[in-house]
Amino acid sequence: MRCCFSAHLPALAALSALPGPGEVLRSGARLAPALLRSAATARRVRAAHPDDLAAVHLELVTLTEDRAVVTWFTGVPGTDDGAGRPLPAVTEGEVVYGTHPSRLNRVASGGPPTAHHQVELTGLEPGQTYYYQARSRGVAATPTSLHLVRGNAVGTSAFGLGTRGGPYSFTTPQPPPGRHLLSVALCNDLHLGETTAGLVGGLPLLRGVLQQPGREPYPEIMSRALVEEARRRGADVLLAGGDISAGGAAHDLAEARRILDGFGTRGRDYFVVRGNHDRSAEGTFATAFVDGDGPGWFTRDLGGLRVVGLDTYVRAGNGADAGGLGREQLAWFQQRLREQPDQPTLVFGHHPLTVRDSLFPVTRGHCLDRRQAGSVLDAYADAPGVFLHHAGHTHRNKRTVLARAPHVTQQEVAAAKEYPGGFTLLRVHSGGFALNHYKAGDLAARQWSERSRRVAGGLWPHHSLGRSVADRNSVTVRDLSGITGRL
Repeated sequence: MRCCFSAHLPALAALSALPGPGEVLRSGARLAPALLRSAATARRVRAAHPDDLAAVHLELVTLTEDRAVVTWFTGVPGTDDGAGRPLPAVTEGEVVYGTHPSRLNRVASGGPPTAHHQVELTGLEPGQTYYYQARSRGVAATPTSLHLVRGNAVGTSAFGLGTRGGPYSFTTPQPPPGRHLLSVALCNDLHLGETTAGLVGGLPLLRGVLQQPGREPYPEIMSRALVEEARRRGADVLLAGGDISAGGAAHDLAEARRILDGFGTRGRDYFVVRGNHDRSAEGTFATAFVDGDGPGWFTRDLGGLRVVGLDTYVRAGNGADAGGLGREQLAWFQQRLREQPDQPTLVFGHHPLTVRDSLFPVTRGHCLDRRQAGSVLDAYADAPGVFLHHAGHTHRNKRTVLARAPHVTQQEVAAAKEYPGGFTLLRVHSGGFALNHYKAGDLAARQWSERSRRVAGGLWPHHSLGRSVADRNSVTVRDLSGITGRL
């Protein structure tokens, strides 16, 4: 099953969905350094020594005012597990850190030995710059080289990027002002029923990545781990933004329902909207997730927080074309915002309003129909209470603020079903909000996340993780005191 980000590629008949020459050239210019780096790395394969260890793919995934989550992988150099990466090397892991690059005097342990390391630094001070180095068996971990395409996987500055193993640096943000009111897990693209990640037919570098034989289907592993991690991180509510299934099959949507029911009660603790992959002539999505004969869009009041769920594929298409709300839903949406323009409001739907700074060529199929997106932005401009638009579909972490509605943050969230694999936690305070991305911490989920980073010929991290820490971790100050936080 093709991922939704790339499903348009085989549909060559839809010429209007193809990227323009300028978009292809921009994408090529961004991809060229990463392609050259990948080729150079492949040429350096050599015979393995029993004591050799490669500590690679270091990433600063989560950064809040008082904690940071760092991940990396350890493997045996010169080996290949069949998916283009070294065989895993199970060993200990630790992060040494401090407030000066020459005094890394604090240590955070990674727990039991593993090849898929995930270490959390706690007790950090807001607004403080920290320097750190991740190590396994004395070997310093080196980063995913997002800086080759104007990004940074390991910090909030370029400090240490010219070295082999750091130390690297990050500066913790200030917390959102005021008291904490509630936390909401934002997720999308679970793709229950999918068997190959990143499959794009006919393209030699994009053959897709399979799960290891004998293991559970990866969408189920990742979805269950998501639910568990969201609860562990204190989410009060979960919003699933479409592409719950890979193709709208009834049994896949039923399994998704069972997994999401592990978080709580649908319609009270979690809410779901449809994506283009969930389309089905038999109405299977409605059977699993819609009450009665009602529409797939809705609004709910959660202690003063208005949540608006949109069905962004109300059309008879092939899934590769632009998203669409339809006239009825758009009119309903505009009316809801006009009725209470100042109420704190979170909107979520599958297709983004716009897609900017993508590593890969962008077509109309990657976002909402242009005219309808303009209508939504006009509605936002007249509704100062709207503060967040959560979208999926692109399978990446990306924060965007648009000039027509600068008070609204559009947050694209990476797919739950593959690398980096997880969700974004929205923490709502009376004086603002924070968005923080978390990888699923379950070991099986970490194993699949590492394996599936080979999607798109190994270039997937440059697209999906978020090309800067701010694309996956941000704080916005604004008055949200109208939310009580009582659900």
